[in-house]
Amino acid sequence: METPLRKDDEIPLKGIRPNIVQSIRAFRVPELQDAATQLNQHFLYANLSNAQSKQDILDMIASQYTFPAHFGKNFDALYDCMTDMVHKSGPQPGFIVVLEQIPAHAKFDKEAREQLLDIFRDAADYWADRKIPFRCFYSFL
Repeated sequence: METPLRKDDEIPLKGIRPNIVQSIRAFRVPELQDAATQLNQHFLYANLSNAQSKQDILDMIASQYTFPAHFGKNFDALYDCMTDMVHKSGPQPGFIVVLEQIPAHAKFDKEAREQLLDIFRDAADYWADRKIPFRCFYSFL
């Protein structure tokens, strides 16, 4: 039995570059999760609304993305977990990553938010080099 071909307008995230970090704006989390399922890609979701510091952010991401217990809880370790460690675990179909409600306050200021998003931009580049889609969507609290 043949699988029917999808029409272009039915392809999830068709208009979104395969390796990008962007504001979630027009998307809703359930839509992104459905897109990941349809595309047979990993869906990684972290709600960071209760975070008060960089350490909280790293702890929440590690917990919600189910990183290993030995996760170093710093930005370098975050990058390693999002790239090399996953790459070494075998072929990857792609990723849809959500960082929802990144805090925007004095303890996690603009510079810290940009550093966090830079980790995900670097991860998107890493996966782009390997021809693996990595789309990260974020929102601020």
